[in-house]
Amino acid sequence: MDLNLGGRVVLVTGGVRGVGAGISEVFAGQGATVVTCARRPVDGLPYEFHRCDVRDPEAVAAMIDGIVDRHGRLDVVVNNAGGSPHALAAEASPRFHQKVIELNLLGMLNVSQAANAVMQNQSHGGAIVSISSVSGRRPSPGTAAYGAAKAGVDSLTATLAVEWAPKVRVNAVVAGMVATEQVELFYGDAESQDSVAATVPLGRLAQPADIGWATAFLASDAASYIS
Repeated sequence: MDLNLGGRVVLVTGGVRGVGAGISEVFAGQGATVVTCARRPVDGLPYEFHRCDVRDPEAVAAMIDGIVDRHGRLDVVVNNAGGSPHALAAEASPRFHQKVIELNLLGMLNVSQAANAVMQNQSHGGAIVSISSVSGRRPSPGTAAYGAAKAGVDSLTATLAVEWAPKVRVNAVVAGMVATEQVELFYGDAESQDSVAATVPLGRLAQPADIGWATAFLASDAASYIS
């Protein structure tokens, strides 16, 4: 499948592990120039890497400026950085809840705002795709702040799509259960994973590349009327 993404400059936040790695791989396979960022560098990464904490607006602005200075453009941003360890809402500290919401919601807004400022001044505009979660649309016991943040991502996506149209298209992929390299941490041993997969209509957990293909489609011209 060719989505004609050759030559596009794509930033995938948190694009070094798990779902992010799958997204980066799909875009790179489509010929895009992939740029990733995370709080800590990763050895052997095949993509351009920026060390950046998306919760820090100044660090985000500097990263976006650096990408544009180097490549002359920024076509796509995928807001993937996020996640949360398991913690019951009554037992987690206020600081814990704050950090989770900053990472999963405010980080997405920081990156999107900086990217939009660039894309609005490009003749071809741009596309922003955020990775949301079913946790934002149903009860999320053990990850309450994460679920609330993802609900915020869904709301922000809809609002930004209106505010930043028509130059910038804004979408979100609401991901379900994904088999990353940490699948045992979330879904247990092979037997437990099979039980969980049996609850999914397609009979399996998603692979990171499945999320990558959905994201790449939304970023491509094939989705030019989806926002």
